[in-house]
Formats: sequence, structure tokens, C-alpha cells
Amino acid sequence: MANDLPDYYFRTRENGALVFRLDTENRQRRIEMVQIAVVNVKNGDVKPHGDRTLSDEDRAVIDDWIADRRAVLAEREVDDILRTIDHLNLTTQWAQTRASDEDLETVTDALLLAMHDLRTVLVRKKAEQLGKP
Repeated sequence: MANDLPDYYFRTRENGALVFRLDTENRQRRIEMVQIAVVNVKNGDVKPHGDRTLSDEDRAVIDDWIADRRAVLAEREVDDILRTIDHLNLTTQWAQTRASDEDLETVTDALLLAMHDLRTVLVRKKAEQLGKP
């Protein structure tokens, strides 16, 4: 098992990850995780942990992970929007066929405001696109 493990482990968190180097070459043959850095995916900051200095290999692996993570997050963002469209359609069907008056009273104002806000932004963005040469 130890031979199949990667050399690095990234513990993802809200804005990035904690980066660990895995060590299996010890007397107890245990997997040891040594934190080497903290990564911020949004701005690309990589801060060595403690007084560590990152090697070129460390930095290359981290940079590759940042690029891969950004691609994954971008795909998820688009997928989330497509799911939102599906959910809006399901909400429309629910409102038309199954929602009680009390249910509609609970959600209508919030839904209308959110949809109005979204429509305003989308129309403005579309107009900006059409106005570009």
C-alpha cells in the first residue's frame, strides 16, 4: 500500500488547501504527513509552513495542483448553474401542481426578488455583450 501512495497530500479547505508531504520510510512503517505549505487557490499564494523552504519539486507539484483545482472548481461552478436551471424548472412544476397556499406564501416573495435580481444582471450582461464590437 505504501508504494501506491503519492508523495504529496492536499487537504482541501474553503479557499485552498494544506499541503503535506507523505513519509512512509520510517522505522514503524507508518504513514507520516508533514505539513509543508498552505495554498490559496483564489490568489495563488503559497505559504511555506513554519520555517520551511519549499523545493522546486514541491513548488511544481503545488502549482500543478492549483491549476487542476481551479479547473475542477470552474467545471463545478458551471454544473451548479445548470443544476440551478433544473431546480428552477422543478420549482415551477411544484408551484403549479403541488404547492399549497401556505407553501407559496412562504417562498413567493424571496423567489420573486431573487429571480428579479438574476434577470436584471443577466439582461445587463447580455446588453454589454451585444454592445461590444
